[in-house]
Amino acid sequence: MYKELRQERIIQLLRQQGQATVEFLSLHLGVTKETIRTDLSKLQQDGLLIRHHGGASLKKHLLQNELQQDKSLDISHLMRTHHRNRAVNPQRDLSADMVGKVCVFGAFNVDIVARVDRFPKNGETLVAKNTTFGPGGKGANQAIAAHAAGARVHFATKVGKDQFSQFAKNHFDACGMESFSIYETDQAATGSAVIYVNDAGENFIAICPGANLLVTDEEVAELIPYLTESKVLLVQLENNFDAIDGVMKLAKGLNVTVILNPAPYLPQVDRFFANTDIITPNETEASQISGVEITDVESAKQAAQIIHERGVQNIIITMGKQGVVLFDGQQCSHIPSYSAVVVDTTGAGDAFNGALAAAMAKGKNLTQAAYYATAFASLSVEREGAANMPNNALVEARMLQQQVAVVAI
Repeated sequence: MYKELRQERIIQLLRQQGQATVEFLSLHLGVTKETIRTDLSKLQQDGLLIRHHGGASLKKHLLQNELQQDKSLDISHLMRTHHRNRAVNPQRDLSADMVGKVCVFGAFNVDIVARVDRFPKNGETLVAKNTTFGPGGKGANQAIAAHAAGARVHFATKVGKDQFSQFAKNHFDACGMESFSIYETDQAATGSAVIYVNDAGENFIAICPGANLLVTDEEVAELIPYLTESKVLLVQLENNFDAIDGVMKLAKGLNVTVILNPAPYLPQVDRFFANTDIITPNETEASQISGVEITDVESAKQAAQIIHERGVQNIIITMGKQGVVLFDGQQCSHIPSYSAVVVDTTGAGDAFNGALAAAMAKGKNLTQAAYYATAFASLSVEREGAANMPNNALVEARMLQQQVAVVAI
């Protein structure tokens, strides 16, 4: 069933029933519960209904005038009218070129962040300045970044059937991205991460993957419609390998550009190279993959060339304050970092990857996309929280203010 027709049918059913559960709508319309949740989120954004636990009901006061004027209300007309008049998400950048779709497959974690003056030594207990609790996971953060950078985004992840599953759904409902698939399991808890951030904005992180490692083949197959619509697939290494491998193979079969962010590093990363178009390690991960100790731009260039020889066409190595080194198999280039007032580097890599995917989906070439992503990441480190991303207008302004030159090396 086409999306617009399905959403019109949802409105009709809600008019008849008053309210309906996700399960009822899923069974009645013959689609998955995740598809229904995505439809309900869209209709809620358009001001047509109210989401509640397990389902939705109509915003009856918004329909009163139309119902008084026409008892055989034209649902499609109403949806078009409300779509034109709906409130704009304040995080949505109207100047962004909203063409090209990114499918992000990855982890959702609950982040527990402790801010400390310095990192503890072995066996030492420190008093944290404060502790915060919020959404995270590399996949989730990168999806938020791609959305903030102006791409249409579908995000797929898996959580446990626990107190955090609704937290995840509420987070993605609120963020405004186009659609998402949140699978659930009672075999593991929702993923979590404990993060320490010091006064310099540096961090170290311990992750418990939980449900992120239990994505099934059937759940991967459900992503085919979203991949078909996408120009770019972005994946990381926080899910079970079979699922990562499966979604990458599907994307390659559909001629979708595949970006692999090899984080956290695992020795088996080579198994994904055959289906990778662009790999985006940081300097530590690139050192582990290549065997070259990266200390500067020249050693990063050497590492990029070795990774290319191992089967990946395009390599982008992020190096924090030293900028970015990229190699397309012929030319190696260096993009210096933008000046930034560093508050928190936790989400810098995720910001870069999400922005890179968004820029590629909008038709930019590798160098242009990496240039944009470098500016985007420089703004992200000025904000607290790994999921707190800048918008496209701020990135464009930074690129105008600090005209960083790309240098062939």
